Amino acid sequence: MMTKERLQQKIREMLPHLNEYQKRRYLASEAKAYGYGGISLMSEISGVSAATISQGVSELLSPEEEKIELGKSRKKGGGRKPIWETQPGILEALKEIVEPHTKGDPMSTLLWTNKSLRNISKGLKERGFDASHNVIRKLLKKIGYNLQTNKKTLAQKAIDPDRNAQFEYINSETKTANKEGNPVISIDAKKKENVGNFKNNGQTYNPKGAPTEVLDHDFPIEELGKATPYGIYDIFENKGFVSVGVSKDTAVFAVESIRRWWYEEGVLLYPDAKEIVITADCGGSNGNRLRLWKFELQKFANEIGKTIRVLHYPPGTSKWNKIEHRLFSFISINWQGIPLVSIAIILSLIGTTTTETGLSVTAVLDDGEYATGIEVSKADYNAINLVRDEFRGDWNYRITPST
Repeated sequence: MMTKERLQQKIREMLPHLNEYQKRRYLASEAKAYGYGGISLMSEISGVSAATISQGVSELLSPEEEKIELGKSRKKGGGRKPIWETQPGILEALKEIVEPHTKGDPMSTLLWTNKSLRNISKGLKERGFDASHNVIRKLLKKIGYNLQTNKKTLAQKAIDPDRNAQFEYINSETKTANKEGNPVISIDAKKKENVGNFKNNGQTYNPKGAPTEVLDHDFPIEELGKATPYGIYDIFENKGFVSVGVSKDTAVFAVESIRRWWYEEGVLLYPDAKEIVITADCGGSNGNRLRLWKFELQKFANEIGKTIRVLHYPPGTSKWNKIEHRLFSFISINWQGIPLVSIAIILSLIGTTTTETGLSVTAVLDDGEYATGIEVSKADYNAINLVRDEFRGDWNYRITPST
């Protein structure tokens, strides 16, 4: 019989090259060969528990024992359970924490959050969950997020001190509105697109050696013009409505797009709504400082007899607006690599955009002509029934119908 010293040397030379499963089987084999007291001796020499070696012996004595996949250390289903099983509800809590601070790249489905891991961990603990920073990183990746670095969140201008508070305010107010049966829509205009056989970034499948041929320049074709998709995204219904305009992106066009959404979809989905809640950027045709935007909203409120409530995202944070990463990103993916040769093609590609989470999109043409440079007089502006919220009334306000 091999001496204890020789056996000890042999085991110490072998173990560093074996995985968990192989160690258990190897030590069990040596214990069987040694005979009585072998399990205790192998445990003493290797530092592996006697219970583990006993398990290995049982496996050797049971040929019908389920085999472990080659290269694995445990049977399928073995090992530590994932945290979302040991702490049910943690993924939902995580989404709730990062949702107000989420943005996305309109050309990608990747989501970003400006919440630090430390703050996320603190938020989870307040909800009764426990997760380390490394675990939170993995959970964020699992639900489609990547942690935003400081470089990517800094704006060129000074960050408004109420920025994060506004995110939280929008999140809270929109949830309350949804519970009360009121629609909550995220709005914005997608970038103008030249209509014609121009290169559209992205790739599509074609026969080998036969790429789609497009024009070698990007100069607009006057007779075809440009298309401006103005989007309305119903946040809690996961429905998109896009009005494709062929004129200017003005406040009149923006409110007309909302009006079309209301009469075609909103009034059917929310017959008992008391108000329409809009989340929007601070700039563009729906900017918070634009008189014409508020003036047109007043006309719309009078027309439907409902209050229009607007919650603006702070300047420099437009990508946090949900329409960017829940609607526009998927439209961009759906038409990537396809030349937008006509308005009909644009409408078709927008209208056929879907996602695994159930997004559906309606696309309509708005061929109206919208003039620029419309001025709203001081008297007309003062006649608007504008009620500002106590918190940041420049960003958050209601426009009530005129009696």
